[in-house]
Amino acid sequence: MVAQRDQVRRTWREGEMLVQGLGQLRQLGYVVRDIHAAMDHWTRRLGVGPFFYFERAPVLDFHYRNEPSRAAASGAFSNLGAVQIELIQPLDDHPSVFNDFLNSGLEGLQHFAFWTQEFDACVERFAAQGAAIVQQGYTGNRNGRFAYFETEAHPGTMIEISEVQDKKAELFERVAEASRRWDGSDPVRSLSTP
Repeated sequence: MVAQRDQVRRTWREGEMLVQGLGQLRQLGYVVRDIHAAMDHWTRRLGVGPFFYFERAPVLDFHYRNEPSRAAASGAFSNLGAVQIELIQPLDDHPSVFNDFLNSGLEGLQHFAFWTQEFDACVERFAAQGAAIVQQGYTGNRNGRFAYFETEAHPGTMIEISEVQDKKAELFERVAEASRRWDGSDPVRSLSTP
């Protein structure tokens, strides 16, 4: 892990700040060992909910360090005000940044995300600043791409750029609206994987 952090530090260009100008922070992503316990904690203890839960997140064309990976994860989404809370539990040992995080002995906040409709431009901007994509794929359709950038010199600071359009945008708005009106009932709402 130390060698990996040193490599990340070497790829950054001195004086450049990656997230300046990306707009509002939209998501905090927590990697957990038990997603059901995590949803219970967030809903019953913290009062954040409801969570929209995928037993197996619908991720396609998943790549880790430029190699295809069959990694699978459960995922759940809710909102805390304007910020989405994402819970992720790996379901296997296939390569992913989520397994890297847990295998390093950590659990909790793993990344924060910015949403965009200009995905290619954001990816190019990060690449120009020396940030490398470590994990990528898409959800829903090709307009639901995501990329995680190897910027984590400190736990919980990996950055995700997420393209939010079409079905993904509709789901995220549904999550936000349900959170605004949530009265504590029906705290976990299962979603089917297409």
